[in-house]
Amino acid sequence: MDTSFLETIKTYLKEILVSIGPELIYSAVALVLGIIFINLIMKVLKAALRKSKVELSLKTFVESLSIFVLYGLLFTLIGSILGIKATSFLAIFGAAGIAIGLALQGSLANFAGGVLILVFKPFKVGDLIHVNSSTGYVVNIDILYTRIETFDGRIITMPNGNVANSDVDNRTMNPLRRVDLSFKFAFDIKMETIRPIILEAMKAHPIVEKEPEPDVWLEEIGESEIRVTARCWVESIHYWPTFWEQLEAVKKALDAHGIETPIPRRIVYQGGEYKASESLPERKD
Repeated sequence: MDTSFLETIKTYLKEILVSIGPELIYSAVALVLGIIFINLIMKVLKAALRKSKVELSLKTFVESLSIFVLYGLLFTLIGSILGIKATSFLAIFGAAGIAIGLALQGSLANFAGGVLILVFKPFKVGDLIHVNSSTGYVVNIDILYTRIETFDGRIITMPNGNVANSDVDNRTMNPLRRVDLSFKFAFDIKMETIRPIILEAMKAHPIVEKEPEPDVWLEEIGESEIRVTARCWVESIHYWPTFWEQLEAVKKALDAHGIETPIPRRIVYQGGEYKASESLPERKD
């Protein structure tokens, strides 16, 4: 091999090292110091998130987003040291953001909904909610999806975008919830008779709240019966067991006093027989 060619290569490499050598050294130093600085920031951030009451899914998202942003700034700084204009990095990040946004429109909507749910907390894991015609206990809240378990053991996964834009009925957010029972009685039954029977049966339940007190009221007068509403208050987590137990307790109390469920009645008036041979009465002007 021609020695002149090798000398040319060596000279060219030396010129490159002389021209960009300082920038490479500065870039390497900036990279090392940047990584150390990022690790320190992430330790402080993780400690702050652990002390806060933020949901686990949101903590993971914040940590991942922080790492992405910090390393993006570090690489932009290194590129500037090497002579790459910052506008080039901005153009690359912008194009990448547009491409990702177009490809993940639905996922981004779910992501935004998940952030809203985790930040504003319209419900949390363990709450009983009714949303989009589904009722169940919340078992998991991710950054993209919410999962609830229905009373019959089904797991329903709902996109957070739909949940965040829907009316959410949180049935365990308040500590107390009212139990409403509806009964029908015959017209001849007096409220003064059935009210104390129902109240005594409801107050006998061990977990019914003393305040507000249970009450019984005439709600409606129907075509063939009267409708009575009985109400009491319990802790929200005990709503359904108390509902069924109170319904059965009132039924037993009514049976013990001989009060039965009304039977629909209809009075039919039967007129006289029509005789075709009869003539119409003579009209008098």
